[in-house]
Amino acid sequence: MPCIDGKTYLKRINRLGANVWIDGRRVKGNLSDHPAFKGVMASQARLYDMQHEQDKRDLLTYLSPKSGQRVALSYLEPKTKEDLGRRRQAFQLKARENVGMLGRSPDYMNTIVMTFAACADLFGDTRCSASLRRYYVFCRENDISLTHTFINPQVNRSAVYLEKDSDIIAARMIDKNKTGIVIHGARLLATQGGITDEIMVFPTGGYQFDEGYAYAFCIPSNTPGVKFICRESFDDGKGAYDHPLTSRFEEADSIVIFDHVTVPWERVFLHGDTEIAGKLYKESGFIPQQIHQVTSKNVVKTEFVLGVLQSMVDAINIGEYHHIQEKISEVIIGLETLKALLVASEVQARVDQWGTMTPDRKPLMAAMNLFPKLYPRFIEIVQLIGASGLVSIPTENDFRSANGSDLKRYLQSSDRDGMEKVKLFRLAWDLSLSAFAGRQTLYERFFFGDPPRLSATLFREYDRSDCVAWVNQFLRDDYGKKL
Repeated sequence: MPCIDGKTYLKRINRLGANVWIDGRRVKGNLSDHPAFKGVMASQARLYDMQHEQDKRDLLTYLSPKSGQRVALSYLEPKTKEDLGRRRQAFQLKARENVGMLGRSPDYMNTIVMTFAACADLFGDTRCSASLRRYYVFCRENDISLTHTFINPQVNRSAVYLEKDSDIIAARMIDKNKTGIVIHGARLLATQGGITDEIMVFPTGGYQFDEGYAYAFCIPSNTPGVKFICRESFDDGKGAYDHPLTSRFEEADSIVIFDHVTVPWERVFLHGDTEIAGKLYKESGFIPQQIHQVTSKNVVKTEFVLGVLQSMVDAINIGEYHHIQEKISEVIIGLETLKALLVASEVQARVDQWGTMTPDRKPLMAAMNLFPKLYPRFIEIVQLIGASGLVSIPTENDFRSANGSDLKRYLQSSDRDGMEKVKLFRLAWDLSLSAFAGRQTLYERFFFGDPPRLSATLFREYDRSDCVAWVNQFLRDDYGKKL
């Protein structure tokens, strides 16, 4: 079938009937009607609809090599630098639709599935490699939506902590049989857990000392024994005026419980090989392809923050002040740096050992270390420029009440009436001070992992030998004699 539209996405998720819990109760009925999921699912549906719009079709889709029908461009395995550029344009077109606020937009997981399928031979077992390639084709041809979970519960973060087999906390492979592998335990942070067709479960990264945690698989969200327990929703149903971001882009994060879940062999990609699990992310194209998608999104997100900031500056006419100019310039510098790193990764791209055109890791690793520091500062700048204006923000109902004319008058700005000014400042509040904003900031701080660990990885992997050799050669040269 060709790439799906939004209606098909909503129908599929509703029909799944996944075991989703929120606020102590299991969700009954259609997930797309539930207040906690309605807004984000509508936003996801919009992204699928874009694929069918005449002016966007060629930008967001390509012809499947199998069916000849149009499939999402995010599934395209890049073979040229031009392919990388096409993918970036598609990522950013979709990101602009959600102003960079959706961390689990479909193209994120599509990129991951494509990347692992491209390096399927790395998974060792011939049966697993073949299954992974078939799964990629299945996702591409059916436009499957996915979430993932790569993180174990934080029981004890000591470097030497090992769980007892009799007291399983982190999801563990406890059995293999003729049907498949059996998984029991929990995983964390499945963003949009329960509102996608399937879930990807891969090793947590780093060396795996226990084969029970060296597994990789993808299964439908309604697989027996799988349960999603969502955190509290930040969307209180007030709507787009009061919560312009929360009402559209609040992604539920969930704990995933696997209660003796049987994963059939055709969905198993790794089972017990600790050596492969330990080198999976380093030797595959996962990191550069993932960061390429995420940085493409982060550029758009930064552009949106810049637009909000400049709109605030214009509204209250403070652009003449040097400290305001300095703050806006900080965001501009951050934006242009991210754009330059992204383009550099494409210009310096090379075909990897698996035959995939892969963006250069070095500028992307720099972007990966930079954005977790930039984004909290951007949000601080929103707070500093907005100041008390981020507190004086009546609701839409206030403006519709008998007090509306007073509020429009007394809260006006230099270029708009009070209701329009507050509409802008409520957006800035939802970007910088709401529960949604706090989650976004935390998300960007730790999206790629612990910042000091990221820096240590960059320190280890960045080749500085040419720089050192140059210095040594400079010291050996006898410039004095030459003079």
